[in-house]
Amino acid sequence: MSVFTPVSPGEARAFLQHYALGDLEKLEGIAQGVENTNFFLTTTTGEYVLTLFEHIPREDLPFYIGLMDHLAHGGVTCPAPVHREDGEMLGELNGKPAVIVTRLPGEPEPEPDEEDCHIVGRILAGLHLAAFDFDQGLANWRGREWREAFAEQVKPFLTHAENELIASENAYQGAHDDDVLPQGIIHGDLFHDNVLWDEEGHGGVIDFYFACDDVLLYDVAIAVNDWCIKRDATIDEQRAHAFVKGYEQLRPLEDLEREMWPVMLRRAALRTWLGRLGYNHFPRDSHMTIPKDHGFSRRLLERHIAHPLAL
Repeated sequence: MSVFTPVSPGEARAFLQHYALGDLEKLEGIAQGVENTNFFLTTTTGEYVLTLFEHIPREDLPFYIGLMDHLAHGGVTCPAPVHREDGEMLGELNGKPAVIVTRLPGEPEPEPDEEDCHIVGRILAGLHLAAFDFDQGLANWRGREWREAFAEQVKPFLTHAENELIASENAYQGAHDDDVLPQGIIHGDLFHDNVLWDEEGHGGVIDFYFACDDVLLYDVAIAVNDWCIKRDATIDEQRAHAFVKGYEQLRPLEDLEREMWPVMLRRAALRTWLGRLGYNHFPRDSHMTIPKDHGFSRRLLERHIAHPLAL
């Protein structure tokens, strides 16, 4: 199955008839993402993003869309789903569930510095706090069960050393009970390309389709593993401390979270590595997607194992 679902201007105009967004002026495909098909949508009333969901289970979509709506009205700068004239936020286009959300201004920062990391740490804490009273939940489909099952699925494609590393890390993660750590809704994919910076230096968060219920500290680790990384797959400790300091301005970490920090960094690196192995060895045929460097994530995991980073 191809990830990319074509949408013609005529089909977009027909879809827009269910919204009070004016007439279509421009439709442009976005060559990013590996789970959905996205288009920039310009109408006479403004700029939006049209998303067609290719693989996300239809029953999970109300959680993602409802969460964005909740956060956008709760002080978090993020895309706001546009309500259709019938009051719904989710529609269907070319046989796929589809949504229109507001388009945030700005661009990602390809090389974030300490100040950027500090700001995004605070943004992530604000997101966690704003999501506390969201009345829906969703289990993490890329949690322990997925990590262990996918390790078996990808095993034939890997070297003996790679399989040994994955098996060892899965065992290590399975030995740590994180039920006692603060839980909540996490973004799950707060990499640097999922924050757009406007001209005034304000960051807005996009791509909530890995959001779920999980350990809040795990979300911090996922972000630090991307925002604070150096070219040699090691963590820039100054940027990492700036990120955590920004986060703690709104939600101070507990002592047990500090103890579990190295575990979460390793878990985040493992999940990213496995995910990128999947995109590499089980590719989804589309020119609209960009493959990721899975070897880099493996080296990061190895680094975390050899040199644990303390808070």
